[in-house]
Amino acid sequence: MIPYSTKKKKLPGTSYGEVRKQAEVIFKQIKSKTKRRPYIRSAYFNKQKIFFDYFWVHLNQRGPKERFNRLKYFETALEVIKNSRNQPISKQNPNKGSEILHRFAGLTKNKELFYAQIKEDKKSGRKYFMSCFPPG
Repeated sequence: MIPYSTKKKKLPGTSYGEVRKQAEVIFKQIKSKTKRRPYIRSAYFNKQKIFFDYFWVHLNQRGPKERFNRLKYFETALEVIKNSRNQPISKQNPNKGSEILHRFAGLTKNKELFYAQIKEDKKSGRKYFMSCFPPG
């Protein structure tokens, strides 16, 4: 898998509150472009919509430190999803057979590796941005 090099850095901040505010500003810009469910379009999936239905729920299931570490990659993960045409690692969800998980690799401007994960529902073909996280 070839990581996509982004032009953005991780979100700056030393506390979860600071990083969360910045992420919410970015998300609000995406949200304001539609009257319905917020989405971004993915270059890899031929400009199909990627929805955010599960991202915030999934993030809040994590502990505070994990939440902080993941949210720092929010802006860079969005850039990877929008622009990357590199082949992701795709595998069937071990917990649910009707889903495929796509994991895209990305590099921040400072050359830090991270992953952006998208869940695809096999029946409907809908795709959802699940998470972004550093390796390990």
